[in-house]
Amino acid sequence: MINIRPVSDLRNKYPEIEKTVLKENEEVYLTKNGYGTMVIMSIQKYEKLMTEAEYNQYIENALDEAEEEAENPNTKYYTAEEVFGEVRRMIDGQE
Repeated sequence: MINIRPVSDLRNKYPEIEKTVLKENEEVYLTKNGYGTMVIMSIQKYEKLMTEAEYNQYIENALDEAEEEAENPNTKYYTAEEVFGEVRRMIDGQE
């Protein structure tokens, strides 16, 4: 369930907010004058969120790079036979 509280609760009911964030591992959304202003979450949850965002950005960049290379007319494509043949030569020590 989404936990929405007025920003004044941060001062007046800090222990409750801390329990929700740390022990229940939930975010707390703070409002001021009826409008959302902040989100409070544990450091662990924040780190996980940032790690996922960084990973997603890495994947997106890799896909963009692959797409650009695929559109390049000078890109050399290899057949499965060529790739597996080269791998077999490497395994057999015939580099």
